[in-house]
Amino acid sequence: MIEQPTLTRDPAAERLRRAYGFDEVALVPGAVTVDPAEVDLATEVGGYRLGIPFIAAAMDAVADADFAVRMTHHGGLAFVNLEGLYTRYEDAEPIIRRVADAESAEAAGATLADAYTAPIRDELISALITRVKAQGGVAAVATTPASAWHHAEVAAEAGADLFLVQSQVSSARHISTSTRVLSLADLTGGLRLPVLVGNTVSGEAAYQLMHQGAAAILVGVGPGAACTTREVLGIGVPQVTATLDVAAARDRYCAETERYVPVITDGGMKTGGDIAKAIASGADAVMLGSPFAAALEAPGRGFNWGMAAPSPTLPRGTRIRIGERRPLEHILFGPAATQHGTENLVGALRQSMAALGARTVEEMHRVEMVIAPAIVTEGKSWQLSARE
Repeated sequence: MIEQPTLTRDPAAERLRRAYGFDEVALVPGAVTVDPAEVDLATEVGGYRLGIPFIAAAMDAVADADFAVRMTHHGGLAFVNLEGLYTRYEDAEPIIRRVADAESAEAAGATLADAYTAPIRDELISALITRVKAQGGVAAVATTPASAWHHAEVAAEAGADLFLVQSQVSSARHISTSTRVLSLADLTGGLRLPVLVGNTVSGEAAYQLMHQGAAAILVGVGPGAACTTREVLGIGVPQVTATLDVAAARDRYCAETERYVPVITDGGMKTGGDIAKAIASGADAVMLGSPFAAALEAPGRGFNWGMAAPSPTLPRGTRIRIGERRPLEHILFGPAATQHGTENLVGALRQSMAALGARTVEEMHRVEMVIAPAIVTEGKSWQLSARE
């Protein structure tokens, strides 16, 4: 009798799984296509119907009150950071100018760290929300868990429409013996406005947050161009896999409760193709930072920086130069003056959905995807050589 070899357990196989980002997957056309004019890009977030599934990130260089109004009028949405420069200073423009004029990212970080020592002022939070509402905008604001209770009360009193509690990593259960732990269930139950929560890359964490009343879940830890969380802390999951996992949790939760919780892929997208893949992965909307920082109307003067860049002890963001700037309307709706997919993002998403036979965001969730790590270079030798 031949003795069978003993099979050894592979710890790596048990602990590691393959995860995928936008550059490693492709969308597969099916048997049906539709006219782009038939595609409906509308989605709903926190009870608000958006004409386009595009949301500007709560970053000082991206969204101030005026930018939020512009995004609303274009059919999208923009969150303004309640812990940023606009709630610490009546006029943040001089500080933004110093950040933009700094000779290095390190010098810019030092300027931000110093600027963020000024206290947050409740009257400036109220004034910001009032300014957005007075111009017909949706007043969507964001804060961190440590300040959520106080800022929620101030924002609600001022008439805010949407409230985002955003942290580096969001979970339904936080262990601490030194600070008061935020109960999302208490917050959502006590407020008169929808509470969105971010960020996570875990389906199980998202599922628990939905049970605690989250009106939407933001997906993404460290993928943004101006964020260095993955380098500094080593945490994160590529966005396609993270979105698929959280979308599966959403569908599971909806089947059990009949309450649909939108999923928002946050960060890591630059082109129309990236956005199409995020929606196909299960996102109901996308949140963009640096692509919108490139707008002439954005306050960052051609720069962007991570929300954790001002940290005086462990910065997890950096200042980056955006490069070519265009009107917000061109970035969203075209016409595109470049060939690399960073303009006319709405048109690109519409065209992609039409080619895939998806007439709605919901139908886009069901298109076929394949793992295709060579998709960005296949057959592109002439393009690559032309860039050298």
